[in-house]
Amino acid sequence: MASLLYRFACRTFQKVFFVAVHFMPWREPQVIHGAGSLQKLPGHLKANGIDNVLLVTDETLSKTEHFQNIKKYLEEAEVKYSIYNKTIPNPTIDIINDATKIYRKNKCNGLVAFGGGSSIDCAKGVGIRIARRWTPISFMRGTLRVLCNPPYLVAIPTTAGTGSEATVSAVITNSETHEKYAINDFVLIPRLAILDANITLDLPPHLTATTGMDALTHAIEAYIGNSNFNGSAEAAILAGRLIIENILTAYREGHNIKARENLQKAAYLAGFAFSRAYVGYVHSIAHSLGGMYHTPHGLANAVILPHVLEFYGETCEKRLGFFAKAIGAVPAELDNHEASKVFIMQIRELNRSMDIPEHLEFIQTEDIPRLAKSASKEANPLYPVPKILNAKELETLYRIVKGTKM
Repeated sequence: MASLLYRFACRTFQKVFFVAVHFMPWREPQVIHGAGSLQKLPGHLKANGIDNVLLVTDETLSKTEHFQNIKKYLEEAEVKYSIYNKTIPNPTIDIINDATKIYRKNKCNGLVAFGGGSSIDCAKGVGIRIARRWTPISFMRGTLRVLCNPPYLVAIPTTAGTGSEATVSAVITNSETHEKYAINDFVLIPRLAILDANITLDLPPHLTATTGMDALTHAIEAYIGNSNFNGSAEAAILAGRLIIENILTAYREGHNIKARENLQKAAYLAGFAFSRAYVGYVHSIAHSLGGMYHTPHGLANAVILPHVLEFYGETCEKRLGFFAKAIGAVPAELDNHEASKVFIMQIRELNRSMDIPEHLEFIQTEDIPRLAKSASKEANPLYPVPKILNAKELETLYRIVKGTKM
């Protein structure tokens, strides 16, 4: 166990921060949803004085019919646009700097992100560079370091998982140090989120699975933490219920529009929840693997989730058991101890049914101390997890995730 003094220091920080966040400038993005929502983009931009945007996406998505429609709608409304389509999974500081150059060169005054969490985080990164022009983005790591308002940002998610369209976070990778970390600030919450489930209909089954499990991880980590407020617990429960009820349908029947809509709603709610209640060690471990090995974030979360929940043991049983019953995953008559155990088994079975591996065997044993140090630095003292872990305990978790026998 982490030392008593170490745990006390972390818990004290979390309690002080929990009180402080009640006085912070929380807001939600304006949300428009439903079939045809993309057509409303130009009107919202012009209503907010935006007439020249940078479209941030990746190379594959820039060739899709939906992206071509965005361009058409902007042209018809005489809204100028430039395109940055070199976003990659786990966007790096270099990628963000390249996109920022295009923004400045073309004198844009707004941002539109079209893609998964990587595109949205890249656009948030551009916003940070515009707001804090003379400050290296690596200095923004942590909480409440941006402060200045970035340009107007529209988030159009093409997956149902990251929830970046609702969050205060931008997750950035430093390609030199292989570190992946979060920048958290209220100014990073997008101004507008367009949720059009039609965009997600062609999402491949594997991405449907991993992004959906990403959203489930957000909901669970938010709920079992110690900092729920302002409706975060209720949002997490509703998100969890929608995911459990719809993820397999969307995985097996990709064009089931109702399942897609429900997963998209769940992703948004889970993003809302963890923005307020934070995440935990599943995310800090996943971020370290993304930085070191470029592991897709949703895949990492899906694999890591049951291992971390099991490692927490009785410290999370009460809240995890209640959550499992509240979302209808386990019978209501089970006590929380049994409900939590059954739920963890269900998560493992859900992963198996969607061809998500049980372990990440590519983790290199010699990298584990460095990875654990990075995960500890991200999580402690900020994340209000059920159980405080130090770097040595996290090393044990990495070996479990790798599949190494203890």
